[in-house]
Amino acid sequence: MRTVKNILESKQRPFNTIEPGAMVIDALNMLNSVNLSYLIVMQGDEYKGIFSERDYSRNVVLKGRSSNSTTVGEVMSTDLPVVSFTDSIEHCMNLIDMHRTRYLLAFDDDERFAGVITIHDLLRQIIANPQFDPSIANRLLDQDEGGRIY
Repeated sequence: MRTVKNILESKQRPFNTIEPGAMVIDALNMLNSVNLSYLIVMQGDEYKGIFSERDYSRNVVLKGRSSNSTTVGEVMSTDLPVVSFTDSIEHCMNLIDMHRTRYLLAFDDDERFAGVITIHDLLRQIIANPQFDPSIANRLLDQDEGGRIY
């Protein structure tokens, strides 16, 4: 059975980090340059949160804030589900489905931040491993795009 550790070993070491005091405009520029939908918010070696495109749209644009005067720390997500290295892919799929999120936070045995498991990481596992129940993939796709596949 594949685990969180297996997924993290197959991914690049996180390079998409930003500090909580950075301005949202700088985070948006970084999202564009790394071509990802999220940044990991770190202060030194300490994990603080995730800043995503959804955080921007919901916590900046819809609330009438300015990207030039709002910090990442003011609008980042901090309440994401947590997984450990030994958690199974199925457990991760169920957490993402249950919490209706796109990201899970992975911590090692010493409780140090180890990386992010994304909904796309899990969908890749389903595609690559036919033993997974395809109904979970449909649930993840439906929640990921509100039932619409583009």
